[in-house]
Amino acid sequence: MDWALQFSILAPAFAAGVLVLATHIPLGREVLRRGIIFIDLAIAQIAGLGVIAAHTLGWEVHGWETQLIALSAALAGAWLLGWAEAHLQQQQEALIGIVFVLAATGGLLLLADNPQGGEHLRELLTGQILWVNWPDLIPLGVLAAAYWLLAWLKPHWLPRVFVRQTFYLLFAVLITFSVQVVGVYLVFASLVIPAFAVWRDQRASLRNAFLLGVLGYGVGIAVSAWLDLPTGASIVWFLAMLGLGYKLIPVQ
Repeated sequence: MDWALQFSILAPAFAAGVLVLATHIPLGREVLRRGIIFIDLAIAQIAGLGVIAAHTLGWEVHGWETQLIALSAALAGAWLLGWAEAHLQQQQEALIGIVFVLAATGGLLLLADNPQGGEHLRELLTGQILWVNWPDLIPLGVLAAAYWLLAWLKPHWLPRVFVRQTFYLLFAVLITFSVQVVGVYLVFASLVIPAFAVWRDQRASLRNAFLLGVLGYGVGIAVSAWLDLPTGASIVWFLAMLGLGYKLIPVQ
């Protein structure tokens, strides 16, 4: 086995997971607090629809045009869901579901005449984390660093952002760049599973959630490489097993 080659492939994938967790875990806590569990699926699917639309127009998947379209679509969806929280609070979950199914089926319609449409859709959902390169991580790194730098310098900033519609806009930006690296399924798992696992333990929730997430990504990537399994699906399952295992441990 060529260990140097293995490391050159697995290390960027693991780093991508760490960067995604760095922003998604605190967002996940807020999502659980608000009771809007499937908002990330909706916004991720909207961003994915933007990627598919850009691809249909002939632009490169990682080109700036694609990034702009995906981000614009996600921001529009985030604004709509933020408006719904203020004006349609009782029906917000229903609207989130409607937005998700429209974005998902919109992607199917755009890919209907594409002979490789099924493959493109699978890559969007499950991601291609195992083939991430170090340059692909620059946007995630910049966003994670900016997020935590502001949280450190202005500790009262995040609570104020989270109680306003700005939360949805911040959410859209982070989700847009994450979904293009790790896929829709891993974005959802990273956002919800660690935060759900430690929900009862507010004192150490961020630390323990991050440790669970890092362990899930590490084991999932290693097992997928060892057994030649789909990496994204493997990570999701190990995140779930670790999260549920932690959830079942009696509180001391």
